[in-house]
Amino acid sequence: MSIKKLFTSFIAFFIISVYFTQVIPSRTVLVKDSTIAQKTISLNNRYGNTYVNDIFKKNILLTLAYMDGRVRKNSDINWKKLGKPSRYKLTLQPGEVFAFHEYVLPAYKNKNIVTTNAHFAAYEGFLSDGYLIGDGVCHLASLIKWAAVDTGLSVLAPANHDFALIPEIPRKHGVSIYNIPHQPASSAQQNLYIENTFNKPIIFVFNYTNGNLSLTISKPD
Repeated sequence: MSIKKLFTSFIAFFIISVYFTQVIPSRTVLVKDSTIAQKTISLNNRYGNTYVNDIFKKNILLTLAYMDGRVRKNSDINWKKLGKPSRYKLTLQPGEVFAFHEYVLPAYKNKNIVTTNAHFAAYEGFLSDGYLIGDGVCHLASLIKWAAVDTGLSVLAPANHDFALIPEIPRKHGVSIYNIPHQPASSAQQNLYIENTFNKPIIFVFNYTNGNLSLTISKPD
């Protein structure tokens, strides 16, 4: 073989080798979520009295902390940390039900239930304004219902909060929450139920910043 042919063969081999051994970057498929509802309330506008408003605000933030696992018991509570901006994402799978607490109506007993993990009691660190322990959690439940009714999800709140105004939330979306262990039937009537009736996961994102609490609900495209 001549030197010219040998050189030509070498160049051809080199080109083919480079072509077949190059690394082809993998493609990342991004799944985009579409917002189907969004609502916001100010935690500085829960009650006209500053002291009472602070109790409401703390009880709302404490419920969110039980939901996302930052707090699991009373001794975990650090009010300064709970008052800082936070973000929590809850994913509700198809067929799952979000209930504000674990005492549920018979229709939901055999379903997969997701709750706030809280009971709104003093032993869990919830505060009283002199009237009720846990005052303010009804405002959080009402925010969730207010957003959820815009999504097409199955929403049930047997007991309305029409006995008292919840600022910034339409009265028809007010939810009364009650959790007493020795009164499960009454507690089940004062609960909030949201069932994912879609065939896709539904994502609830709670965002607390600058004194405002927003809830954005979305689903994959």
